[in-house]
Amino acid sequence: MAQRVPPHLYFVTSAVFHYLGPAFAVLLFARVGVLGVAWMRIAAAAVIFAAWRRPWRVLADLDGDGRRLLWTWGAVLAVMNACFYLAIDRLPLGTVAAIEFLPVIALAALGARTPRNVLAVLLAVAGVYLLTDVQLVAEPIGIAFAFANAGLFSAYIVLAHRASRFEGMSGIDGLGASMLIAAVVVTPIGGWQAIPAFADPVALAAGVGVGISSSVIPYVTDQLAMRRLPRPTYALMVSLLPATATVIGVLVLAQIPSAAELAGVALVVAAIAAHREASEVAPEVEAEAIAA
Repeated sequence: MAQRVPPHLYFVTSAVFHYLGPAFAVLLFARVGVLGVAWMRIAAAAVIFAAWRRPWRVLADLDGDGRRLLWTWGAVLAVMNACFYLAIDRLPLGTVAAIEFLPVIALAALGARTPRNVLAVLLAVAGVYLLTDVQLVAEPIGIAFAFANAGLFSAYIVLAHRASRFEGMSGIDGLGASMLIAAVVVTPIGGWQAIPAFADPVALAAGVGVGISSSVIPYVTDQLAMRRLPRPTYALMVSLLPATATVIGVLVLAQIPSAAELAGVALVVAAIAAHREASEVAPEVEAEAIAA
């Protein structure tokens, strides 16, 4: 059944929830500490994956390389989420999305072997610049956390793509195992800030909702998309995320975009339209590009 759904549709679902959950998390910061919300997000997702997939069986069956991959992935997830929440507590969601995007577009550039794909990368970079209007001097601590999150997000894409195609492991089962590891890693970082939420049913329910919308739905659909999309294609499509952040900012956080931001959205859409997958490139053109 999952194979019948186009991988691009899975990505769109992931793109929507990638920032919908964090937008809800920003609203939750008034009740729970920032790192506590990050812990609740990961812990809720880990409990869901544990009940659904029993991912500890994956760890038991894998060889050393597979286990190292999952432990690295889990550690990256834990620290990435903590840095991301610390950044969006200090900066607008769109700004963090733009910074998060910068190393990702570098991955796309590595796979751009045709002039058309190079053009797509340039359009995407220009669109993200107009869309977000990053102000590096506005909040230096927030910027530092945002750049840390960006590097870790790039590592997440590489590790998740590798796990989605690792022999003998389902990508979703690997995700579940890595989420359990992330819960262990993030507990000493932010678990203590989540303690007051257990006496607040509204905050607790909201934290579970953030976990589902931020870490279960987007990460599962990520795996379903990554398994069938080349990594450079996926990396370029991630350029949709700042546009998605802008739309969600309007709907959830009442952040109205400027004319420049709307132009940025148009450039990002143009970049996606201009991009061509390797399978769509004529064999002789691809051969020339590889030879170059």
